[in-house]
Amino acid sequence: MKSVGLIVEYNPFHNGHAFHLQASKEAAEADVVIAVMSGNFLQRGEPALVSKWQRTKMALLNGVDIVFELPYRFATQKAETFANGAVSILDAVGCNSLCFGSESGDLSSFIQTIDYLKEQQNSFNENIKWHLDTGVSYPKALSLAFKQLPDANNYLDLAKPNNILGLEYIKAIQRQKSSVSPMTIPRKNADYHDEHFASATIASATSIRKAIFTDNEGQAEIDQYVPEQTKLLLKEYEQQFQRYHQWENYWSYLQFRLIHSSPSELREIYEMEEGLENRLQGAALVSDNFHKFMQQIKTKRYTWTRLQRLCVHILTNTKKEEMTRHSEKASYLRLLGMTSMGREYLNKKKSHLSLPLISKLASFKEKEINLDIKAARIYSLGIPSHLKNKMLRQEFEQPPIYIQEK
Repeated sequence: MKSVGLIVEYNPFHNGHAFHLQASKEAAEADVVIAVMSGNFLQRGEPALVSKWQRTKMALLNGVDIVFELPYRFATQKAETFANGAVSILDAVGCNSLCFGSESGDLSSFIQTIDYLKEQQNSFNENIKWHLDTGVSYPKALSLAFKQLPDANNYLDLAKPNNILGLEYIKAIQRQKSSVSPMTIPRKNADYHDEHFASATIASATSIRKAIFTDNEGQAEIDQYVPEQTKLLLKEYEQQFQRYHQWENYWSYLQFRLIHSSPSELREIYEMEEGLENRLQGAALVSDNFHKFMQQIKTKRYTWTRLQRLCVHILTNTKKEEMTRHSEKASYLRLLGMTSMGREYLNKKKSHLSLPLISKLASFKEKEINLDIKAARIYSLGIPSHLKNKMLRQEFEQPPIYIQEK
């Protein structure tokens, strides 16, 4: 059985994802689609709109065959670490190819850019350091440093977020000497960070979430941009847990952590740089919601995403030592769901998997998974208190979701 892998967040699953899924399956001539999906907290430092279980259902009902969770220690990280974890999972399950969406849409441009960067490594690193010293953020420094290189215009545009992620996927494949073959297809219509609807049928997840949270008619407004199953599952989740998840749900907990932690305790938090803890504590004292807090702490050097990721680690009390003591690869496979085709694939591959397969959390004792358990407990604080136990029971007792195709 030929398989294609997708690295996703599905926050929520929309028409652009459906296009990517179908185009990837056709391009790879695959029988099985395997998704590595972020858990309850995401790469941009945000809680997912709905739980990983509900997003798993969205994936399975829209064409994915197997969903594995990308562990917290990869899902809430910069592109390089995010890519390393996801690629290691696809490699461990014997996935044939990885297909990612990009602004470029041309695989050869990624390979050529990686080779070019190896040749220009010293100059590139010097350029990055120079731009960082001017006070700009790392992503901005990376883009500006690349543009300074000779003939840079002949290579990939590193100002585009999906090009950067794609580059890291291929570098991870090369670094891990993985047998997974990279493939890319062009992104369609909406840009990754678009906050407004840009076409009749394709919209970014960012704009869809914004519509849900800012408009009483948000659910109706997104109808043309998401598949029917996504609409139904969003409504089902809201009825079951009475709200969607966003940073404002967690502001009081984050504010408490910041105000009641000592500066030395905050300096132990992953991604905290010395001196930043004082800025965060000062802003926490004068902000009455998360958005105002972020506006207070944002600087030219620290991007909104970088600061949100730091806030996630503060919220979950994740220490530097916890995130750095493990290898660059995943150490387990957390199976969230599968179709009958996916189950057939796993049955054939079971004896060849290079990592332990977890189908139920309560039966697994690996130390690394404690980060995921902690993240799940914190995530449950975003819903009304009388429903928290229901959500946590799902986390510990839920077997993989199984969808039998008709």
